Amino acid sequence: MAEVPLRERSVAPGAATQARPPTAPRRMRLGGAFFVLPGVIWLAAFFLIPLVAILIVSLGTNDATGHIDLSVLNLQNYFQAIRPEYVPAFVNSLRYAGLTTVLSIVIGYPIAYWISRYGGKRKVLLLILVMLPFWTSYLIRTYAWMIILRDNGVLNSILQTLGLTSDPIPLLNTDFSVVLGMTYGFLPFAILPLYVSIDRLDEHLVQAARDLYASGRAAFLHVTLPLTMPGIIAAALLTFIPAIGDYVTPDLLGGAQTTTIAKVVQVIFTSGRDWPYGSALGFLLMVVTLGGTLLALRSLRQETFAS
Repeated sequence: MAEVPLRERSVAPGAATQARPPTAPRRMRLGGAFFVLPGVIWLAAFFLIPLVAILIVSLGTNDATGHIDLSVLNLQNYFQAIRPEYVPAFVNSLRYAGLTTVLSIVIGYPIAYWISRYGGKRKVLLLILVMLPFWTSYLIRTYAWMIILRDNGVLNSILQTLGLTSDPIPLLNTDFSVVLGMTYGFLPFAILPLYVSIDRLDEHLVQAARDLYASGRAAFLHVTLPLTMPGIIAAALLTFIPAIGDYVTPDLLGGAQTTTIAKVVQVIFTSGRDWPYGSALGFLLMVVTLGGTLLALRSLRQETFAS
């Protein structure tokens, strides 16, 4: 059998490339994993590990000296946590957080829209003004609202000076004051994602709708609003999650008669010193919040792919 020349036995063009695994995508994956690793470590150290610790503590009991006993793990704390007497507190938490979220979006959407469309060169300055309240402690801002809303406070003094009322209007220690304070506190959390969503919207799409004889209202309802729905859902998440766990505002602006599940957990931890029971209540609240968050993220994903 004749020997095949060496040049004729050379591999066909592209065969070596196909046989050799590509290294560029692998390097890109390794580089991406390297940059993601610090975030994963941070979440594991400050979220997952404390979460597991709370879960383990919630399965324990308090001994006679008040210390946590983990020798026998059980679900007794969870059975007590789902008692009907906590339903009003949980409903109040959902009601306050829901109203705060709706008001934050209703107020924040026009602000974000105006900054995006008419802010011009002052967009950065206007966004800094939106974030300006965060330069002050949340507790101090809540105490400021107490001074404004109390019977002899700033607002009642102005109303009486203008002759609009003869007696002070009871504003403090009401549902109104709680929702007002929470909306003021969490409004920037809604404005920022709304601004990003509106600013990324292609204005030519709105102009195309107007060219097709759509009114301004119709163009907003059928073009602007659907395309900015991911920002609305993100704003709702960023507002609702901290609002449902807030106990400072209901405690200071709502008074002792205002009961939320976060206040109940805080009292159990501080006054009652029953950490297993408080951990069970807090873990249940987190599970409910996480479930709602996952549902909202699923809707956000569908809206994103649809757009």
